[in-house]
Amino acid sequence: MRLVPSVTASFVLLVSMAAFAQEWIEYSSRADLFFVNFPVQPQVRDISYTSEFGATFPARVYAAEQGRSQYSVTVVDYTDAERIHTERAKQCHPLAHSGCAGSEDPDGVQGAGSWKYERAGAVDFVSFNVLRRKAELTYFGWAAIDRVAGRYIHLTNPDRSRTFFAVYMHEDRLYILEATVPAGYPEPGLFQQSLRFLDKAGNPARYEGIYSNGYPPPPRAGGGRGAGAGANPPRN
Repeated sequence: MRLVPSVTASFVLLVSMAAFAQEWIEYSSRADLFFVNFPVQPQVRDISYTSEFGATFPARVYAAEQGRSQYSVTVVDYTDAERIHTERAKQCHPLAHSGCAGSEDPDGVQGAGSWKYERAGAVDFVSFNVLRRKAELTYFGWAAIDRVAGRYIHLTNPDRSRTFFAVYMHEDRLYILEATVPAGYPEPGLFQQSLRFLDKAGNPARYEGIYSNGYPPPPRAGGGRGAGAGANPPRN
């Protein structure tokens, strides 16, 4: 008889957790080619993103809140990077000491060819800026979703809330997932690990080998969910 209260409490907790999970929605963006779970319908706004080399790229932020928890996906569109950098190099003074100056060499580190280097370092540039925050770094490592390579970064903020980042680049789009939860709350796995990359037909893109943006993609895998890495256990 003494076990009844404990069993009842456990049952109520499970029901509450199930109800909590059911409140989340499955959200997909055909414009930015991704799928993710959000607690509510996100607010969407267009922004300008300043890159490592000082170029301006179009970007979009999808943001949602649940109580004191905050969730966002920022997508930066690098698909037109070559044109943006070429035009920028034309407008830059030839004697200027900046990333836009340089020759018209299509493979140059500066000038018209700098887009290749900037695209290659986009994930690390985001990671660098996250690591500069005034917070305690609790995890930093390589990660993958559907074998698309990226980074996981976990921070503990001065108020003991925690912020979780996941950064990926797929088909020249940079994806930055950020979730902040209050102290004592569980990690936002339902958000962070639900990410999927979509092709132009709206189908999930999953690969047989590791995908690195800017290199020839490996063959697509048929069906199944992607594998997490680093701080999250593999799901293959």
